Amino acid sequence: MKFIVPAAAALALLTPAAFAQTATAPAPAAKPAAAKFNLDTPIETLVGDPKAKAVLDADLPGIATHPSYEFFKSMSLRAVQPMSDGKLTDEMLKKVETDLAAIM
Repeated sequence: MKFIVPAAAALALLTPAAFAQTATAPAPAAKPAAAKFNLDTPIETLVGDPKAKAVLDADLPGIATHPSYEFFKSMSLRAVQPMSDGKLTDEMLKKVETDLAAIM
């Protein structure tokens, strides 16, 4: 009995923090890098970057020299598509999107 009382007193003095684990939390997983350009990027921004312009020149030849370029240059490809009378198809945009995502 003499042993139980001092042991109980010693346990009562210990704080819950003394029982807490001190292992460090794992580092958060690295997020994949977001694409620098996408279909919502203004067209003039795409034309201003050599790599993005090369994608546009390959996938949408003549877009940077189109007679209405000054009108739509501040818009994105996604915004221009409905006004293109079907000339800017979903397949074309998907190709551009894939190629833009490859730019690092």
